[in-house]
Amino acid sequence: MTPPLLATALELAARTVPTLPLRAGKLPFGNCPACAGNACGGRPVMKTSGPCECPSVCHGWAAATTDTRTLTSPLWVRAWQQAQTVAYHPGGAGLTVVDLDNTDAVTWARETLPTTRTVATTRGEHWIYLGAMRSANSVRPGVDIKSHMAYARWLGPGTGTMAPLPSAVRTLVEREETTPARGEVVSSVPGRAEWDRSVATGCRHTERYVRTGLERGLALVRARTESGAGSKAFGVAQFLAGQHADCPGPCGLDILGAQIVATAVSVGVPEPYASRAVSNGLAGAA
Repeated sequence: MTPPLLATALELAARTVPTLPLRAGKLPFGNCPACAGNACGGRPVMKTSGPCECPSVCHGWAAATTDTRTLTSPLWVRAWQQAQTVAYHPGGAGLTVVDLDNTDAVTWARETLPTTRTVATTRGEHWIYLGAMRSANSVRPGVDIKSHMAYARWLGPGTGTMAPLPSAVRTLVEREETTPARGEVVSSVPGRAEWDRSVATGCRHTERYVRTGLERGLALVRARTESGAGSKAFGVAQFLAGQHADCPGPCGLDILGAQIVATAVSVGVPEPYASRAVSNGLAGAA
């Protein structure tokens, strides 16, 4: 009789999703003695390509496969019989999972990220996007990114339609230093021009409306003195750009963007990172 978890793995493999069994504690099975400490050189799909062709369930996420002969081999069947759940390798399937570990993280995602397929978890949700990227843990409170070189638990197909991987998610994993150096500046930004009607002759909004929205956004960036200022700058830029989507233009978005960058730098975000985040935010609303 086919173990129930193996049956699930075979269904996923038929949809070109690489899978592997997890033991108690949501952990991969340990390496066999020949692969202990990656003495074998590791799997060819790992960061450092290796020669390992071990038939056992070794090397964690790198063991994930769509090969039905491997999945149903004696060593793997033994693992499936002991497994507690099924995992999959998102990057191997061309996917990225935004793992939201609590209700606050879910609320943040609903306010910040494009809607996509969602899967309920024990404490939060998985948001799944089309496209693979680098994985990273704790990119913000309660949020992990799982794609390349990572695994995620299979908790069902979820609901909704998968959206393309947005730049807002990619931005989260870029290095961000938001604690200013003592007695120093992280980077130097020359004085920036202020937004006014002279640079926004095609804007349909009043000057008061634009300035109020900008100041509220800058206040949100300034409040991120410990972490997340770069990501917040991205979100503010995207929101402000969206407000001008129906304007005939020009609206002086480059001036607004420069003020957001300067504010992010003032709380410790390196200028190259801040500039990239804001540029992505302005483009993302186009």
